[in-house]
Amino acid sequence: MRLFWDRGYEGTSFDDLTAAMGISPSSFYNAFGSKEQLYQEATDAYLKATGAWFLDILHGKADTRTIFQRLMTAAATEFTRADLPAGCMISVSGTQCAPGQARLRDLMARQRALSEAAMADRLRQGVADGDLPADTDVDGLAAFFSSLARGMAVQARDGASREKLLEIGRIGMQAWPAGR
Repeated sequence: MRLFWDRGYEGTSFDDLTAAMGISPSSFYNAFGSKEQLYQEATDAYLKATGAWFLDILHGKADTRTIFQRLMTAAATEFTRADLPAGCMISVSGTQCAPGQARLRDLMARQRALSEAAMADRLRQGVADGDLPADTDVDGLAAFFSSLARGMAVQARDGASREKLLEIGRIGMQAWPAGR
């Protein structure tokens, strides 16, 4: 997972994978079938790890604005952890692939869409709870915060500090709908 996260699918060679796992090529194929299958398993492992903090915050007990402030703070923190590759594997992976890897590009695009949809669901809950104005453009606001988080992931990959990402998140919160 770390190799794919750090180097992307195409930037991670078969030799890199077998060396990192300390296994032979035949053991690799017996265990995973293909590099693409391993990538899908690595993506699933990444989603379980990041899904924990993302969904825990998104489904937490607080008003919607506080939830999104927490998401931006957690993204800044998670994307700059010293013990993991910078950024977000889903945000930075699969945006450019060879034509033969369209399935992987589509897999990553679906995952990005799912996180945006989860944000939209939480925003709809905020409208229903009355802590967001009824006329809030929920889908537009979800797209904004999803894009903000993805941009923070790219900034982290480029070496931005946690402090810079926290400031980006703080500024992004200024787009919150007025009225509540």
